Amino acid sequence: MRRKLPEIKEDAGPIAWFVRTSRKGAGMTQEQLAQDCGVGLRFLKELELGKQTLRMDKVQQVLQFFGCELGAVPLPEERR
Repeated sequence: MRRKLPEIKEDAGPIAWFVRTSRKGAGMTQEQLAQDCGVGLRFLKELELGKQTLRMDKVQQVLQFFGCELGAVPLPEERR
C-alpha cells in the first residue's frame, strides 16, 4: 500500500522532504541529482528516506545544489 505524502514527510524529516520535493520540482531523477552533486545514488536514496546517520559533508553538498546549507535552528517551545 502506498503511503500518503504527509505520512512520508513526517517519517523522513524536513531535510529529506526538502531534498525530495526540490529534486522533483526541478524535474530531476535521483540518479541525475546524485551525479550533479557528486554523491552516490545510494547516499541520495538514504537521504530522501530520512536515514538518521549520514555524513554531514555530503548532506551539505546536496543542500548547496539547491542554494541552502545546514545550520542550527531553534526548536519550538513544545519540542524542548
